[in-house]
Amino acid sequence: MPNEVTVVILTHDESRNIVDCISTARWADDVLVFDSFSDDDTVPLARDAGARVLQRPFDNYAAQRNSAMDAVDTPWVFFLDADERIPEALVREIREAAEDREKAGWWVPRHNHIVGKVVMHAGWYPDYQLRLLRRGRAMYDPSREVHEIVLLDGPAGHLRTPLEHYNYDTWEQFHAKQRIYMSYEAGIMFKQGIRPKPHNFVLQPLREFRRRYFTLEGWKDGFHGLRLSLLMAYYNWVMYRNLASLWRERQGLGNRG
Repeated sequence: MPNEVTVVILTHDESRNIVDCISTARWADDVLVFDSFSDDDTVPLARDAGARVLQRPFDNYAAQRNSAMDAVDTPWVFFLDADERIPEALVREIREAAEDREKAGWWVPRHNHIVGKVVMHAGWYPDYQLRLLRRGRAMYDPSREVHEIVLLDGPAGHLRTPLEHYNYDTWEQFHAKQRIYMSYEAGIMFKQGIRPKPHNFVLQPLREFRRRYFTLEGWKDGFHGLRLSLLMAYYNWVMYRNLASLWRERQGLGNRG
């Protein structure tokens, strides 16, 4: 049979995860580890595990994913993060979906494991991700540098079996990643010319908490859901703080000029 599906894994310093990740992708016709010049043993471990490895300097997530798709020659690409695992039931669904001639992509649900617990509410489930993409009919929006958006030329379907996503082992990891995300998001808003208003620093975090804890039923996850809802509200405030800092920096440069 000709190659049908390539699993692409973006990496940077993922030596802790990469071998286990590749082990759940061996069913694919090709496994491509697309590395952004890791400083650890990610590359040799990936090669030893049987993956093909290419490297490209990282600029943003959308550009990295688009470049990875350009390096693939199968009709379908399945994007897998290094901290994700593909259950056998999902493999069967992916193979069936790859036979579809109409769909341009498929959404996949995720189980998010956060500090030892699967979070089933507060926006963390079903957490659909558009991961199975038909080459030539899908690309990542270059204007979205983080929390990427896929532009599809055609309809999309939904798979049923969740990916297992081991997001954060510790709260320290959670905080570090959220700080990175909020910096990216503030940068996107800055480029769009959005200026923070005083009420944004109060109302937007409150809305985020209400959305997470009440609308998305974070309360059903007990204290874990409460903690995550509060933290996401706080990082919403951090995003606006970062945005304000960018505007102050621009104003300072303008005054000096």
